[in-house]
Amino acid sequence: MIIWLASYPKSGNTLLRSILAAYFFSKEGEFKFDYLYKIEQFPSIHHFENLGINVSDEKIVFKNFIEAQKFINKEKNKIKFLKTHSSLSRVNECNFTDLHNTFAAIYVVRDPRNVIKSYAHHYGLNLDDAANEMIDKTRWLVKTDKVFKTFLSSWSINYNSWKQLGDKVLFIKYEDLVNKKKTTLIKIFKFLDNLGTQNFRLDMVKLNKVIRSTEFEKMQKLEKKQDFKEGVVDKKTKKRKIFFKYGPQNNWRDSLNKENIEKIEKNFKKEMIELGYL
Repeated sequence: MIIWLASYPKSGNTLLRSILAAYFFSKEGEFKFDYLYKIEQFPSIHHFENLGINVSDEKIVFKNFIEAQKFINKEKNKIKFLKTHSSLSRVNECNFTDLHNTFAAIYVVRDPRNVIKSYAHHYGLNLDDAANEMIDKTRWLVKTDKVFKTFLSSWSINYNSWKQLGDKVLFIKYEDLVNKKKTTLIKIFKFLDNLGTQNFRLDMVKLNKVIRSTEFEKMQKLEKKQDFKEGVVDKKTKKRKIFFKYGPQNNWRDSLNKENIEKIEKNFKKEMIELGYL
């Protein structure tokens, strides 16, 4: 069964995946990029190629979202973590997922004012365009050579859409994952353990090693030594952009102008108050 690791882009999904991947796939709790790649992104192109589906036919791909997830879930009673930036929406008369294939979800949310700068860097935008994309309810992530096009919607719709799962979804804040890491991770493991299918008993010695090996500065150093496959290639330079660029040091007060601050706070006021960002 699938446990979704969901988020709006540049909100901490990679940090959460890194922690869980190092914990579940390493022996000692020492993070490596190879472990991270074991938690794939959905919808990836190969998920549909495995079914013999023509990935150039958009309608056929959407119709087979559920079939692709059934294929992923072929191993019964085995939990599969999958990353996604998709909103939990019905698109082209097709559901993104269903409760037969979804066991649970963990959604990472981040102060949208701090998302803007990282989003702009990652997608090659200026800050104004990044802010406009974040409030666009019709926003898609375009298809790449690895991932199929994904319906993102706005920051608020993306966040609110996952509430449909009720007690099957755990919402965590990126800021807590950084500043209250151990407390937040214990909360995540309790959530997983309470799901009941597998034993998620926590090994605190291993978790402490994972926490140390996934500190942002260490991830930055590792990216300098190794090619990080999920980094975007700059269209101008043809070189891979730095993925671990800003992290916790990103502060919207130092980068955003008054217009963009007001735009974000006006459009996402309800959710930002709910989450304690306002």
